Amino acid sequence: MSTLFPFPVDVAGSRWLPVEQALDSRGFGRVAGLDEAGRGCLAGPVVAAAVVLPPGTDLPGVQDSKKLTARLREAAYQEIQRIAVAMEVGSASPEEIDARNILNATRLAMARAVERLQPGPDFVLIDGNFSIPVLLPQRSIVKGDARCLSIAAASIVAKVTRDRWLKEAAVAYPEYGFERHKGYGTREHLAALRRHGPCPLHRRTFRGVLPVACGEHRASRVTQDAGMAPGKSPRSRKPQHE
Repeated sequence: MSTLFPFPVDVAGSRWLPVEQALDSRGFGRVAGLDEAGRGCLAGPVVAAAVVLPPGTDLPGVQDSKKLTARLREAAYQEIQRIAVAMEVGSASPEEIDARNILNATRLAMARAVERLQPGPDFVLIDGNFSIPVLLPQRSIVKGDARCLSIAAASIVAKVTRDRWLKEAAVAYPEYGFERHKGYGTREHLAALRRHGPCPLHRRTFRGVLPVACGEHRASRVTQDAGMAPGKSPRSRKPQHE
């Protein structure tokens, strides 16, 4: 039993779905599971993770990241990192989300994660009902994070990575409380948006941010029409992310 993760590692393959077993039997020895975190948030990047586990590996405690506490997610992340054949993350920025829409930005983040895997996968399993722009055989599985171990592992890696990033963002922008709500549209976050307006990490095209951003734009136009120089936001700080 791992000292980091309170569940035994079993290589008998008892939790593998028929689809994963079938892929292994057809010679696909490096199957990457893909999932994302932050798709529904008002701020921050969407982060995708790609995880290749050894064939037959079973981690009984790994499941959809939303069903684990933060402490168990961190422990699971360490265990996944320890046993994975390959593990990578990719992201799409708020600007890319606004320019492309959240679905296409998610597909982009997933493709970036897959392209960074070393060794590269020979098959990709995607949580959702869409494909990604990589030249690899792939299959999308709705609710895959509850059905496939490699996708569940990817959901944990993506969530832990993004949560860590938002904690860094909270240092740069303490007025929004990112370390608590992680960019989701909570009552606290919406109140902070009304009070302070959006920061550079906010997705301007998202409901909840858009009315504030439009109001900010109108105020700027009014100032210019009055012959005054528009005020510049003092917040140019932005945490680094991929």
